[in-house]
Amino acid sequence: MTAISSNAGTSAPVTVKARRRPLIRPSRVVIFVFLLMAAAFFAVPLYVVIVTSFKTMDQIRLGQIFSLPSPWTTEAWSYAWTQACSGMNCNGVRVGFINSLYILAPSLVLTISLSIVTGYGLALWNVKWANGFLFVLFICAFVPFQIIMYPLIKIAGGLHIYGTTFGIAVIHSVLSLPFLTLIFRNYFRGLPQQIIAAAMIDSGSFWRIFFEIVLPMSGNIMVVVLILMITGIWNDFLVGLTFGAQDTQPMTVVLNNITVTTTGAKNYAVDMASALLTALPPLVIYFVLGKFFVQGITAGAIKG
Repeated sequence: MTAISSNAGTSAPVTVKARRRPLIRPSRVVIFVFLLMAAAFFAVPLYVVIVTSFKTMDQIRLGQIFSLPSPWTTEAWSYAWTQACSGMNCNGVRVGFINSLYILAPSLVLTISLSIVTGYGLALWNVKWANGFLFVLFICAFVPFQIIMYPLIKIAGGLHIYGTTFGIAVIHSVLSLPFLTLIFRNYFRGLPQQIIAAAMIDSGSFWRIFFEIVLPMSGNIMVVVLILMITGIWNDFLVGLTFGAQDTQPMTVVLNNITVTTTGAKNYAVDMASALLTALPPLVIYFVLGKFFVQGITAGAIKG
């Protein structure tokens, strides 16, 4: 890069070379090392879990946790899916997988359908006592589950849904509703108010504006909520353990029972395979929808 200037009494150009910034700076090196250490903190244990799940017990007993399997075998995966024992039930983690699906589906429908309509009403319509209602929602969103566990158990028992997959789904919906309502409300507050005002002037009703204008503009936030709900419900342990019966427990509870159930020698390969099978569904969802999740966050999903 050169700069040309003229001096008095001469017409010869003067060139000045600009100083180049070094390609490798100490700050970049420090950041790179920190990120590498943070990635290794999670990647190394995951690597051990994956390679152990493909080993035989003879290889595991050698104690070489970082070595690759020789030979590779999927016997532990097949056994974990179909035959691993959870208490007296030896049908593998597939039972918990089916139960988790039965819990996840109605919970998503109940929570999203209620919270999106409530957030829409609070954000775009003149609702009486809206500020007080928002204050109550804010408090409820951060109340620990353990505080209200016993009242929820009594209510679920009174409604005769305790110990059922639908009962677990209802509890997840109750716990998620305040937080998701706040998310939807904050997102809808960022929508162009001119469009909503014009629709109201054109005699647009509450539901017509919602289905024809607001809902089509909510794709980003819907993906954010779906990922949060799927990962939260699928990875939940405490609610499933508290409100589930022996035959309605979700996959995480079944995984715990498999790892603590001992019938003879401990098979660590089966435990690792069971853990990976339990973690796969939310990981697949995140990798498929991860790009849209970032778009939803940057579009104002969490801003207040």
